[in-house]
Amino acid sequence: GLAQDQLRIEDARDTKEHHHPSLSDFQEKCPPGGRDTVIFYTTSLTGIRRTFEDCNAVRFLLRSFKINFHERDVSLHLKYREELRKILGQGVIPPKLFVRGRYIGGADEVLPLHEQGSLRKLFEGIPLDLSKSTCVQCANVRFVICLACHGSRRVVRDNEEEPWIRCPECNENGLI
Repeated sequence: GLAQDQLRIEDARDTKEHHHPSLSDFQEKCPPGGRDTVIFYTTSLTGIRRTFEDCNAVRFLLRSFKINFHERDVSLHLKYREELRKILGQGVIPPKLFVRGRYIGGADEVLPLHEQGSLRKLFEGIPLDLSKSTCVQCANVRFVICLACHGSRRVVRDNEEEPWIRCPECNENGLI
């Protein structure tokens, strides 16, 4: 009767609360090169404090799992911002996490997954990053100042009509 119905409801709640999602539970939205890896869209701009803190929180989790992931800073490279817009639409604010071509979400989705103990399962099979060293060239920022134009985005030419051209080696911020 009533006691059995109550028990079934509690069992259903327990099952729902302890359900650990698998990658197939998440929407397939694959960023370029993201089919077999982890892609993390972030920003290094500190102007909007919550966004910056959310990016740092997700980055901290990824590093704590010691998995290999590709960090794409939308504030340093317009190409990454356009990729994210193409995948998720206009007005997308980082952080955004993708695992093996599946959209996991931003900090509001990723942090609760970790608190529930579900995030680790999503990284099964992702190669570990066991290096503890910092890149001597980019300090793990993954960008360096262009060596061709020294960050100015201009290259001098031996042409009187156009004394300089836009550097073909770097992005809009003078970085490679």
